[in-house]
Amino acid sequence: MTAISGGHGRQGGPVPVPVPVPAVVRFRAACPECRGRFELAAGALRLAIGASRRTTFYTFTCPECGSAVRKPAGERIVELLSGGGVRTLRLHTALR
Repeated sequence: MTAISGGHGRQGGPVPVPVPVPAVVRFRAACPECRGRFELAAGALRLAIGASRRTTFYTFTCPECGSAVRKPAGERIVELLSGGGVRTLRLHTALR
């Protein structure tokens, strides 16, 4: 798979230039239970985006001990995970 980046053609207009995109994105993670460190594919993670920092987090299952892990996701983590193909759930607040 490739992405397109701009270049310049004979008439000064942009010409698509292929830029390689990794077929599989992997993320480094750690388990707070067993302290294992590993890499996970995007499909192994879930991102939940809520109305606040407290309700924005990502989850995964530790491949070493099987624990369900939930960690907070700041703006940079949200950007990296969503850009890397992690499934994202937008949490809605109830209207009052």
